[in-house]
Amino acid sequence: MDLIAQIRGVLPSLPKAEQRVATTILGDPAALATYTITDLAAAAHTSEATVIRFCRSIGLSGHRQLRLRAAEAVARRPSTPDPKVVGGDIPAGADMPRIIATIGFHDTRAVSDTVEQLDPAVCTKVVDALANAGRVDVFGVGASGFVAADFHQKLHRIGRTANCWTDVHAALTGAALLKPGDVAFGITHTGETHDIVDVLKLAADRGVTTVALTNFPRSTVSGVVDHVLTTAAGETTFRSGATASRIAQLTVVDCLFVGLAARGRQRTADALAATAGAVKDRRRSSR
Repeated sequence: MDLIAQIRGVLPSLPKAEQRVATTILGDPAALATYTITDLAAAAHTSEATVIRFCRSIGLSGHRQLRLRAAEAVARRPSTPDPKVVGGDIPAGADMPRIIATIGFHDTRAVSDTVEQLDPAVCTKVVDALANAGRVDVFGVGASGFVAADFHQKLHRIGRTANCWTDVHAALTGAALLKPGDVAFGITHTGETHDIVDVLKLAADRGVTTVALTNFPRSTVSGVVDHVLTTAAGETTFRSGATASRIAQLTVVDCLFVGLAARGRQRTADALAATAGAVKDRRRSSR
């Protein structure tokens, strides 16, 4: 997994002192290659012992391995037209070309980073559960609700019995009627949305297969579900709940949908043809 995406994913779960190390690295990953452990500790306003604890928190043996992983990550990442602007927050007074470049860069990177770290084995298990489910309920609120609706629409188009719940009361009542063999699929970027966590807990208590799609693998939701799928989208000051996180979520949803559709190609083809035929007369003729 790309080190920068990995650090972003665990950042909220780290102790405050280790978070300072993480944000220092994220602020200038290239500089890490030149830092001694003393330099990094000073830049993060912490101790060398904290740097070592940070390395262990993200599964590394120490500072040497951290430097190597950072160098690999920087070498693999695309360069930006203006690293001071396009790679980070949109500064005050930024003109429209810079805003467009920044948005485009973050959205593109969200997809590439998500695909790079997505676990095929977990995706396969989720597709297995979806393929064998009597019913699939998809849950999401706020910005994640749009992704939940998209996933529901995809499942519906290929003849799968599915529901989408974006209101917590409806979600809880829906989860209360799920049965073993069904799938509860929750989407929450932060992994800390109480509504989604509570719904998935209820579904799990009923013996339902539970899945969470989140950006943070150590978040609360990850501890209550059977399968965790992760995105790798960074958010900036003006873009909390931004398109980058939704595009990353949609990328994972597309992977699951295609994997599921490929399990029964003829059934999928028949369902798509039938649903397309049902609405074809609703479009204006090009003639």
